[in-house]
Amino acid sequence: MTEPQKFPYSTSESITTGDLPFIPVALLLGDRRKEVNALVDSGATVNVLPYDIGLELGLAWEEQDFALDLVGLLRGSPAYGVVCSVEIGSFAPVRLAFAWTRKTSQEVPAILGQINFFQEFRVSFDGRAQTPEIARYPLTLNP
Repeated sequence: MTEPQKFPYSTSESITTGDLPFIPVALLLGDRRKEVNALVDSGATVNVLPYDIGLELGLAWEEQDFALDLVGLLRGSPAYGVVCSVEIGSFAPVRLAFAWTRKTSQEVPAILGQINFFQEFRVSFDGRAQTPEIARYPLTLNP
């Protein structure tokens, strides 16, 4: 496992949420890069990419063909499965799958959830110190 990194709790640029475990990430798709604060949410089933951020990365809604049914607060929101690389702190980029939703970043933040952020990273939350600690699991080969 890589050396853990700590990130202070912060707020989203566009959503008034108070201090929560948002961390700065860079989303990479082709030659495009978008830096955002993403919510680390252990209760979220999937990673979520807001519509406007997907557009900034060069995604075209009408070209998507992997439709997803979302649950929870995003139930009924149209979404497609997309994959992009993500840089977090000094960790090497990792490819993550996202549910790209029609909700904008004014309505929902970028979210890092169980599939597949928590499969790639070990996360410890310290609510009192307000610092999530994140470490990258080592790359493993099939035994």
